[in-house]
Amino acid sequence: MSIAERLIELGIELPKAAAPVASYQPLVVQGSTAYLSGQLPFIDGELVTGKLGADIGLERGQAAARACGLMIVAQLQAAGLLERVERIVKLGGFVASVPDFTDQPKVVNGASDLMAEIFGEAGKHARSAVGVPVLPLNAAVEVDAIIALKGA
Repeated sequence: MSIAERLIELGIELPKAAAPVASYQPLVVQGSTAYLSGQLPFIDGELVTGKLGADIGLERGQAAARACGLMIVAQLQAAGLLERVERIVKLGGFVASVPDFTDQPKVVNGASDLMAEIFGEAGKHARSAVGVPVLPLNAAVEVDAIIALKGA
């Protein structure tokens, strides 16, 4: 089954790939590896903002991380690379949170679980999940990715 067919089976509609908000490329391919810049969480076209442990709860944070994951997949699709994904190698999750919030790994599970849903075993990856005081545009979560590609 193709990834496009899998998305349909799962009922997942990808958002439009977001344009960069500064001087960088959203995706760079070097050899057989795709490096994706940090993607921000858009749900129903609105950026999820705020801090975990202050004005955002765990479930909303997980939904925001999932939205970041959807944007990663959308960037791959926009670049014509979706069907070339061999493996999601690593996700980096950044969670805007108050100092005593310690559930960053649970938040980033929103993106990690999505990758396993879409790509199966190839979606299981290494990961980091860190708390930060602030993210661009006051985003609640940001996720970047390193992805191995099939073919040249």
